[in-house]
Amino acid sequence: MVRLRTERLVLREFVADDWRALHAFESLPEVARYQSFDPRTVSESRVYVIEASMSAEEDPRLIYDLAVMLAAEDRLVGRCGMGISDDDRHEALLWYTQHPDTWGRGYATEAARAMVSFGFGELRLHRIWADCDPRNIASWRVLEKLGMRREGHLRENAWIKEEWTDSLIYAILDREWV
Repeated sequence: MVRLRTERLVLREFVADDWRALHAFESLPEVARYQSFDPRTVSESRVYVIEASMSAEEDPRLIYDLAVMLAAEDRLVGRCGMGISDDDRHEALLWYTQHPDTWGRGYATEAARAMVSFGFGELRLHRIWADCDPRNIASWRVLEKLGMRREGHLRENAWIKEEWTDSLIYAILDREWV
C-alpha cells in the first residue's frame, strides 16, 4: 500500500467511506469543467472509490490513484494519481483534481510533486506525462511548476462534453527530475 507524505499533505490509498468526500467536490460543475467526466453522481463516486481500491490490489499494479489529505485536518481534499501506460512499465500518465475551497494554495502542485517523485524513485519510470485543456490555466501551471515541458498542443483531438477540445501535452524525463 502506498502512502506518501509531504509538508502539508498525506497521499494514501482510498478507503470505502472516501466516496462522500470525493463526491463533495467531483459533483461540482466547476471541478468537472475541464475533466473528461461530468459532475459525478453519488453512484459514480462510490464506484470510483471501489475501482481505485481494486486497482491497488492488482499485480502488477498499473494504476496508483491516491486520496489527497490535508495532514493537519485529516480531510480529503483531492486525488492524485498515475496510470502506467506502456507494456514495459517505463511511462505513466499523471492526473489530479482538487476541492475548489483549496484552489490556489499549492496543494495540487505539492501532491503532483510527491506522485512524480514516487514514480521516478520507487517505480523507476523513465517518463511521466500529462494532458490538460488549454483553457485550464491553473492545471498547466501546476505542470510547469513541476518542471514538465510542454511537448505539444493538439488541436480538437478529443470529443468531450459535446464539443471538440484541444489538449496540451506536458512531460518530464527521469534525468530531468530534481
